[in-house]
Amino acid sequence: MLERAILDLLDRRAPTATICPSDAARAVYTGDDDGWRALMEPARRAARRLAAAGEVEITQAGRPVRTSHPHGPVRIRRR
Repeated sequence: MLERAILDLLDRRAPTATICPSDAARAVYTGDDDGWRALMEPARRAARRLAAAGEVEITQAGRPVRTSHPHGPVRIRRR
């Protein structure tokens, strides 16, 4: 579900655009409160799975992240 949300969000943006994992978390969360925050780590894991499959690239400060568990804010873009 989160993988699909990530890909759908990227499909609606320019080819070089990025999204935050929170964008995907918010896209799948159906509540009106801040419950999407509980989906942040699952969204980051979904991004890592997509990166391992060669679908996306995870970046920090505009540069690709080479670690499987980056610390701090990340962005996701099409590979």
